[in-house]
Amino acid sequence: MILRKSFILYVLVTSLWCSMAYAQKIQSYPIISPNGKIKLVLEYHQQAKIDSSASAEFDVYYLTNGKWVPILSDTEIGIATQKEQFKNLTLKSAGSVKRLNARYEMISGKRKLCSNQANESTCNFVNANGKALNVIFRVYNDGIAFRYEFPKWSDQPVHIEDEYTTFNIPAQTDRWVQAYDPGYEDFYPYSNNGKGEKSQEWSYPALFKHQEAPVWYLISEAGNSEFNAASRLVNNKDVNRYKISYSAGRKSFPQQGDISTLPWKSQWHTVMIGSLATVVESTLITDVSEPSRIAQKDWIKPGAVAWIYWAYNHGSKDYQKAVEYTNLAKTMSWPYVLIDWEWDVMGNGGKLEDAVHYAKSKGIKPLIWYNSGTTDWSKDTPVDRMRTRERRIKEFEWLNKIGVYGIKVDFFAGDQQDMMKLYLDILKDAADHHLMVNFHGATIPRGWSRTYPNLMSVEAVFGAEWYNNGDVMTNKAAVHNTTLPFTRNVIGPMDYTPVTFSNSQHPHITSYGHELALSVVFESALQHFADRPEAYYALPDAPKNFLKAVPTAWDETRLLSGFPGKYVVMARRRGAKWYIGGLNGQEDAKVLQFNLDFLNKKQANINIIRDGENDKSFKSQNQLWHKGQPVKINCLPRGGFVAVVE
Repeated sequence: MILRKSFILYVLVTSLWCSMAYAQKIQSYPIISPNGKIKLVLEYHQQAKIDSSASAEFDVYYLTNGKWVPILSDTEIGIATQKEQFKNLTLKSAGSVKRLNARYEMISGKRKLCSNQANESTCNFVNANGKALNVIFRVYNDGIAFRYEFPKWSDQPVHIEDEYTTFNIPAQTDRWVQAYDPGYEDFYPYSNNGKGEKSQEWSYPALFKHQEAPVWYLISEAGNSEFNAASRLVNNKDVNRYKISYSAGRKSFPQQGDISTLPWKSQWHTVMIGSLATVVESTLITDVSEPSRIAQKDWIKPGAVAWIYWAYNHGSKDYQKAVEYTNLAKTMSWPYVLIDWEWDVMGNGGKLEDAVHYAKSKGIKPLIWYNSGTTDWSKDTPVDRMRTRERRIKEFEWLNKIGVYGIKVDFFAGDQQDMMKLYLDILKDAADHHLMVNFHGATIPRGWSRTYPNLMSVEAVFGAEWYNNGDVMTNKAAVHNTTLPFTRNVIGPMDYTPVTFSNSQHPHITSYGHELALSVVFESALQHFADRPEAYYALPDAPKNFLKAVPTAWDETRLLSGFPGKYVVMARRRGAKWYIGGLNGQEDAKVLQFNLDFLNKKQANINIIRDGENDKSFKSQNQLWHKGQPVKINCLPRGGFVAVVE
C-alpha cells in the first residue's frame, strides 16, 4: 500500500514538473506568407524551457495537400556581445504584421524584374540587464528571413561575438552541405542523416529535403554590411542541430564576430522553402538586400569573356597569348577578354598598355586581374594595389585612362568583418570609376549584386580550374555539375569558368553536349569561357554559333526538371527566346524529359544540339513542339544538350 502511494505521488510530481516545463510556452505569434503557403510561428516562454536556456524560438510550416507540415521546429534565436547575453529574453512587444510590396530591376542574374513581397513583424525583447534586442521576421512566398537589431543602448562600440541561432533539422532529412572552406571550393556530398561526416563546420548555402513531404529548403545569408562578419553553420554537438557561428580572422586581424557602434543590424538569415523549382528560381537573397546605390548603370554590360588560365595553367605574362585570346573573343563575338595575373611583367612583344590597345582596336573590352593583397600565402602579382583606398583610387584612375572596363580581384583572406568591408569598398570605388567587378578566391554572393550592380560574378565554387590541380574533377564533375544548380548557383552568380572541350592538366569525361549546356545551366553575368582558342575554332557550326549568341544575363529562369547530383533541365529567357540546358550527372545514358506548357503557345520550333554518337560529338535537330507534348532528349552518360525555343 505504501509502495502504491509512493508511485502515485511520483507520477503526480513528474506530471506537474513536465507540465511546468511546457506551460511556459504561453505566447505564440504567427506570420503567414502573402500566398498563404508558409507560416512562421514565434513561440515565447516567460521562462526558459527546462531543456533549453532559450526563451524564444520559432517554427516554420509549409502548406501541402491542405495540411501544415512542420519544416523547422524550435529554431532557437539569440545573440551575444562581449558584455551582454541575449538568450534568456523577455518579450516586451510583438509588432503588428505589415505588408512589404516593392519591385526592383536587376541588370544580371536569374530574373530581370523582381518582387520583394513579404509580411514582416518586429519583436522587441530585453535581456536580464534591460538591454534591448529587436528581431525582424519576414515571411515570403518562397521562404523566410530574419535579422537581429540593437537600438542605441550604449555610446561605446559593441563587439558581437556569437549567435545562439540554431536550426533543428529532423534526423531523417536529406541534405547536401559543403564542408566549410573560406574559398567555398568543395563538393556538396549527399547524406540522408548527417552521420559519419568528418566535418562539423558547413558553408552556405545548405540544401535540405523533408523526407515525408515534397518540401525543400536552402539556408544561407544575405545583406552583409561592413558591420557584419559572415557566418557558417556548425553541428559539432548534434548532427541535426546547425548553429550559426562566426569565423575568426587571419593572424593580423584575429576578430571573431562584429565590432560596431550602435544602432547595429545583423545580416539577414534566409531560408528558401518550397518545391525544388521554387528554391532554384527564388530571388530571396537579393530581395532582402539593399537597393542599388548606383544611379547611372548604362555602362554595366554582362557578356562572355575569353579566359586564358585554364588552358595553360598560367596568366598573361606573354603578350602574344593576350593577343591570341583577344582574337578568340573577336572571332566568337564575345565582348570581353580577361588579361590575367602577371600582366605587370608582360613581355614577348608588348606590355599591358599594348594588350589593352590591341583589344580595343578589335572592338573587345579588356578586363584585368588583381591580387587583393590580404593573404599571407599568395604572392601572385600585382599584389599591392587593392588593399587600401588610396592605392585603389590611383589604380582605378589609371584604368579609366588606358581604357579597361573591369577588374577581377582574387585571393581574399576569409569571411571576417574586415573582408566584408573590403569587398564593399572595392565595389563602391569601382562603381565610382565605372568598373565592373568579379571576385575570385572569395566569399559567396550575399545579395550585393542588387546593391552594387557592377558586381558581375563571384567564384566561391569548385570550378573547372580544378582540372589544373588534380584528377578529382575528372570523375566527380558530372555529379557536381548537377548539384550546383540546386545549391551554390541558387544564391547568386557563379564564375565556374565553364565550357571546355579539350583537356587541361587533367582530363574531363563529361560529354561535349554536357560542356555546352553549362553555358545555360550555370548563371554568371561575366561568363568566362575557359578553353583554348583552337578548341572553339574546331567546333561544328551549330555549337559554335550557339556559343557566339548565348546570353549571360536573363529576364526569367525556370527549373523544368531535375534532382541534385542526378540531372537538371534549366530554361532561361532573354527577350523572346528561351534557352534550355540539360545535364545528365549519372554514369548511365538517360532520357531527359520536360514540358514547355508554360509558354502559353500552341506550338513552337525547338533547335536542339545534343550528344552525338560519342561523347566528343554533337547531333543537331529541329523539333516542332505541340502544347501538352513532352520533350524527350537522349543523353549519353555524363551527357547533355542545349535547345533554343523560337
